[in-house]
Amino acid sequence: MKNPEAQQDVSVSQRIRVMFYVMKPSETSFQTLEEVPDYVRKATPFFISLMLLELVVGWIRKGKPPGGLDDALTSMSAGIVSQLPRLFYRSIELTSYVYIWENYRLISLPWDSPWTWYLTFLGVDFGYYWFHRMAHEVNIMWAGHQTHHSSEGYNLSTALRQSVLQIYTSWIFYSPLALFIPPSVYAVHLQFNLLYQFWIHTEVIDNLGPLELILNTPSHHRVHHGRNRYCIDKNFAGTLIIWDRIFGTFEAENEKVVYGLTHPINTFEPFKVQFHHLVNIWTTFWATPGFFNKFSVIFKGPGWGPGKPRLGLIEEIPEVEGKEVPFTSSASQLLKIYVLVQFTLILAFYEETFADKAVLSQVSLLLRVCFIILTLTSIGFLLDQRPKAAVLETLRCLVFLGLCRAGHLKPCFSSLSFALEVLSDQIQPNANLVRILPYRCLGSI
Repeated sequence: MKNPEAQQDVSVSQRIRVMFYVMKPSETSFQTLEEVPDYVRKATPFFISLMLLELVVGWIRKGKPPGGLDDALTSMSAGIVSQLPRLFYRSIELTSYVYIWENYRLISLPWDSPWTWYLTFLGVDFGYYWFHRMAHEVNIMWAGHQTHHSSEGYNLSTALRQSVLQIYTSWIFYSPLALFIPPSVYAVHLQFNLLYQFWIHTEVIDNLGPLELILNTPSHHRVHHGRNRYCIDKNFAGTLIIWDRIFGTFEAENEKVVYGLTHPINTFEPFKVQFHHLVNIWTTFWATPGFFNKFSVIFKGPGWGPGKPRLGLIEEIPEVEGKEVPFTSSASQLLKIYVLVQFTLILAFYEETFADKAVLSQVSLLLRVCFIILTLTSIGFLLDQRPKAAVLETLRCLVFLGLCRAGHLKPCFSSLSFALEVLSDQIQPNANLVRILPYRCLGSI
């Protein structure tokens, strides 16, 4: 999928139906990998539309929005961070697959056969089940996947809270398909499987009747995201819940589900959301005596300890009462509005960067990525009310001015270009700097 010009067009109808895996083999079979559309990127407007619809429906039904602004922005920030490596290279899930296909395939199933399409649907979903299960049962893999579970809310924005590390282990579970399934067919279903899982992250939909027997649904996935004891390590399905029923990991939703990690991290800062469990593994590794115990810290379950079963003891998981209050930001409403404006602008800049990546130099791409990360980090600091938040935001504004002057960034509004030129020429490192920059940043990117 590295040549956008060769990709097939995707109709509005297809962009909607792809979210629910309601696609036909005849319209989604491609001979080469380059022809496969980037369905995930093309679905972005529908992510936003469905999130707004969920907001309205949730407000009507419960009199309040389904989740907080701070949590939603953190989830979307994690989603942005997880996609940034794609600006520089193709996903390892595709690169490794193509390598195996070109060097070790046993047979080549026809790319345009409906049988190949349906077999790939089952194969990718089966591979996802085992990857997802291992991501909960192997500590080093959980270090990546925990990002997705760190939200204490459960709404469509939670689906976007993705790990930047996860793809470096997930490819292993799909690689057997490369022995006989063409890469173009695999690339289609890899995206469909991911997109299907977006709409099941909601409390707006209750029970889907007979579909609950076969499909992964919002009800089933709510259990998976719960930190109640009955929810732990259950319902790993991607699209089909039959795998959980077959392998004994299914659990129906009954008592009220409390969401998030068993030990909440209480932060909106993106680096901590992404990497805090790696730090925990590092600390535990050096504090645990014995080579085999150290090995177990990495490759057994997150709850393992010397003398415990592989996955730890369920009774050590904190019990929930259903009255837990999610962690929220203590920032003022005015500051939250400022943060929302900055996030909206950086989201537009992120989309523009992906759209223009073919014409941008590697230096410009790298600087843009660094600025995106700096902005998201500053937003996290502001929401966390960190002591150094104002300093970091001022630094971010200075960096913005410097990158604009060097031609690597441009203001969203052309009318600001001249003003920024004048400002960057005249501004001096004095006491007025701190007062000027945060206001100027309201027009940033």
